Amino acid sequence: MGLKDKNVIGYLIPNNVLSVSIISIFAALICVLTMIISIPIPATQGFINIGDAGVMFTGLIFGPFIGGIAGGVGSALADIFLGYVIYAPATLIIKGLEGFLIGIIANPKYYYKKLNYRDFLAVGIGGLTMVFGYFIYEVLLWGFASALYEVILNGIIQFGVAGVIALLLIVGVRKTIVQSFPQVFDKIFITKETENSEQEKF
Repeated sequence: MGLKDKNVIGYLIPNNVLSVSIISIFAALICVLTMIISIPIPATQGFINIGDAGVMFTGLIFGPFIGGIAGGVGSALADIFLGYVIYAPATLIIKGLEGFLIGIIANPKYYYKKLNYRDFLAVGIGGLTMVFGYFIYEVLLWGFASALYEVILNGIIQFGVAGVIALLLIVGVRKTIVQSFPQVFDKIFITKETENSEQEKF
C-alpha cells in the first residue's frame, strides 16, 4: 500500500496503538486542564476554564484527528466529572470540531518547524468555533440574553487566554518534539520530507 492508501490529507487514521495512546494521554491532559480552573457562570449553568489551551495545543502539534478526538473526549469528560452533564454532548461536538479545525488549518505535517500565520488563523477560527458553538447551544437552553453574557466571557477570557498559552507552547516545543520523536510522528502524519522520499521511489 502506498501513502495515498494509508492516510487522509496526509494524516494517518489513528487506528494504531501509539495513536490511541496519544489520544488517551492528551484527552486526560485536556480533562485535567479543564477541571483545574473552573469558574462557574450561574446565568448559563456553565463555567469558564483553560481547557481550550490543551485542545488548541493538541491540534497544533498532532493535527486534526488526534486534536479533534482528544479535544472532544477530554473536554466532555471534564463536564461530566464537574457535574455539568447537560453540556457534555455539546462539548464533545464543539471541542472536537475546534481541535479538528485547528489541526486542519495549522497543518503541522508541513508547517511544524516554526510559528507561522496558519497557527494564528487556526487558533482564531478554532476559538471562534468554540465561542459560537456554545452560544447556539445556550440560546436553545437558556435564551439569548444568558447566552450572550457567556459569549463575552468565553470570547475574552477562555478563548483569549487559551490561545496565548497554546501559541507560546508551540513556539517553544513543537519543532523539538516532532524532530526528536520521528518514530512517533511517522505513525501520526506524513511530513513533506517523507512524502518527497516516497515519491522518489516511483
